[in-house]
Amino acid sequence: MVGQRRSFEEGHRRKFLVVVDDTPECGRALVYAAMRAERTGGVPVLLYVIAPGDFQHWIGVENIMRAEAMEEAETTLARAAERVKAMARVEPETVIREGTLANEILALIEEDEDIAILVLAAGTSTEGPGPLVSSFASKSAGTFPIPVTIVPGTLSDEEIVSLA
Repeated sequence: MVGQRRSFEEGHRRKFLVVVDDTPECGRALVYAAMRAERTGGVPVLLYVIAPGDFQHWIGVENIMRAEAMEEAETTLARAAERVKAMARVEPETVIREGTLANEILALIEEDEDIAILVLAAGTSTEGPGPLVSSFASKSAGTFPIPVTIVPGTLSDEEIVSLA
């Protein structure tokens, strides 16, 4: 159970959670979260989740696989953080987790009482808005602990900036 949000209490700042990955729609969510954070005095939180691997190898192979996954996560988050800083006067927080995406999103929201909004962007393919948006827009939407903002994937950076 997620506790009360504290983002508007003294000493706290509202945080906008963005899941960072290599999808095109991730960039849309980054732009929106960065601009909303700048305009409202908030903080973007960039989350990268390393999917649990099948680590039933020798310990040396497991360690190499984990190290490679961590390096990829750090590189991807560094690029995303630089993009945020280039467009807005905010310093993002970065978080790396290992586990299933939905579980790690919920765990982070539970741990950080300042996270007030999850920002996602819809994909533009004919197959739908993407698995992340679909999962949060389904039956769990009614019980999700914080509001979810879904940015249309077809908007340009300039359009997103004007709306944020």
